[in-house]
Parts: sequence; structure tokens; C-alpha cells
Amino acid sequence: MHAYHPRAVNRALRAGVRCVEHGNLLDDETISLLLERDAYLVPTLVTFEQLHRFGKQAGLPEASYRKLAQVRDAGLASLEKAHQAGVNLVYGTDLLGPMHTAQLEEFTLRTQIQQPIDVIRAATTTAAKLLNLDGQVGTLAAGARADLLILDGDPLEDITALTTPEQHLRYVIRAGQPIPIASQD
Repeated sequence: MHAYHPRAVNRALRAGVRCVEHGNLLDDETISLLLERDAYLVPTLVTFEQLHRFGKQAGLPEASYRKLAQVRDAGLASLEKAHQAGVNLVYGTDLLGPMHTAQLEEFTLRTQIQQPIDVIRAATTTAAKLLNLDGQVGTLAAGARADLLILDGDPLEDITALTTPEQHLRYVIRAGQPIPIASQD
């Protein structure tokens, strides 16, 4: 469910929603409900960053742009509250059209608050749990689907190993088969 304001998020969580996208304006009650219900939050910070960058030139009205600024600014604070409380956080972007190319910037934004390993888990194991696919995807285990990225670099030390595939991505292994990536040299 897509929602920003705690009233909407809290109502949805009480009604049984398992996953909230955005949640930029979370309050303490929202955090408690997310934990109590073992629900998931997908912050989608990059969506608001991209709208901030390109919204005016795309025709976003001034009133919407001001509202966007409020939601954008609150996003990192809400992520920090949720992360510190132990909320299930999932990686997602909600980007469409030409903004789709900025997907990987979510890693950069989230590592302002979270350690790279936590963001990687949000994109893999925690996402798999949300989709009821834990043990099948998002893990390196016997019997799991073998989709992997082979990088030249350690994203735990430098998140750009994931955010700049043109420099660091060497192979994609899909369904157990390596797919070479053309050299960018």
C-alpha cells in the first residue's frame, strides 16, 4: 500500500496490510504497528529525490513541489527511526519512465542512514521474506535460484560497487548461467 501520512499508514496496518511503500512521515505509533504486525516498509527515497530534481521541469505545480519537499526531507528521518527500531525494511524505488535509470541511487541515499549490508539485505533476504520466497531467492543456498552479480569491488566497503555497474559489474549469473558484461574500458 502506498501512503505517506501516519494516519493512512496506521489505518492500513490495523486493517492487515503487510507492506507500506513510502511512509515518509512515520510517527512512533506507526513504528510500533510495523513491529507489532511484523509488517514491511519500502522507503523509496530516490523517488522523491528525482521528483525534487526534475519535478519543476516536468510541470509539477508549485504547491505540489512544496509538499514534495516536506515528504522528501522527512524520508531520511523516518528511515532512521524505522531502522533503529528494527522494522523490516525492503529496497524499492517506485521510479517510472525516464527516472527509472536512477534506481541504484536508492543504495546511496539509504547508506546515509544504514550500513551497506543492511541495504543489501533489504534488496535480497528481507525482500524475499516479504514475497514469501525466503530460501528461494535473495540467498546463496542449495536449491535457491542462482541469480547473482559478480562485482569488481566490495559494496560493503564502497557502495559504488553496486551503484556504478558500468565500472564494477563483471557478470550476471541468471538461473545458474553466467552472462558476461561487455567491458566498459
